[in-house]
Amino acid sequence: MGSPRAQLARHLPEAYAELARLGAVVDAVLDADLHTLVKLRASLLNGCAFCVDTHTHEALTSGLSPQRVSLVAAWREAGDHFTEVERAVLELVDALTRVGENGLPDDVYAKASAHLSERETVALITAVGLINLYNRLGVGTGMTPTVR
Repeated sequence: MGSPRAQLARHLPEAYAELARLGAVVDAVLDADLHTLVKLRASLLNGCAFCVDTHTHEALTSGLSPQRVSLVAAWREAGDHFTEVERAVLELVDALTRVGENGLPDDVYAKASAHLSERETVALITAVGLINLYNRLGVGTGMTPTVR
């Protein structure tokens, strides 16, 4: 069953294609598993069921453990299940996804950028912006996951 709301891919396919192109640029720079965690975390924060389902499936099929995938929702309390790099990146995802609350604090940026090149840091920030846009499109157009 599809959404009764207008869909981007159908009514503005040229914009959808540009988003996909931007995603490919980011994919070429960021570690694939790290990028998957970014997309999943932002989607969880934004409550986008379609994207949570998509990126959970992506994570599991790429080999991330079901336990780590489920713990993305509570990464701060998950102890050693996430590396120092992953925790720094997830903290940046949280800050940028909730950017209106406190912006991106310098210490959060510094923690993430300490583990990444400048190119990777910019790609990370772009990835967070892109998944937040996808989440807003998913929620705004009423996209729901299909039954697998």
